[in-house]
Amino acid sequence: MQDGTQTTMKQGFDYVGISCVFYCHDGKGNLLLNKRSQNCRDEKGAWDCGGGAVKFGETFEQAVRREVKEEYCCDILNLDFIRVNNVIRTHEGRKTHWIAVIFAAKVEPKKVKIGDKKKIDEIGWFRPGNLPRPLHSMYVTHLGFVKKARIL
Repeated sequence: MQDGTQTTMKQGFDYVGISCVFYCHDGKGNLLLNKRSQNCRDEKGAWDCGGGAVKFGETFEQAVRREVKEEYCCDILNLDFIRVNNVIRTHEGRKTHWIAVIFAAKVEPKKVKIGDKKKIDEIGWFRPGNLPRPLHSMYVTHLGFVKKARIL
């Protein structure tokens, strides 16, 4: 800025954010969910799949592989692109806008553990018909896209 002050623009608030969302599964119909901690940006205490912002210069696939490693300490055995979805919501009284690039990622359950203890309180494997509550506001919508792709 000309007067020497700096402003920090926030992804998703001041400009469209791009996030990779991933539904980790074991190939046998079980889904990995994490419980969001009080340190998360929003929807604290909600159960969610996994996801994170794409870093400058990363492909979507690289972002998913990095995020799965960071969040769950494991590698992806098989990665399937599902679709792209606009996520326009209100957070803290302000409109947010994210582009969610959705994937299904097969992982080895025995290798999964919490990698980001600041943002994840607990993890668990669940059947799609027996999910924990409360769920993240976009979880069911995005899970519908994964089911439609016949990945689970």
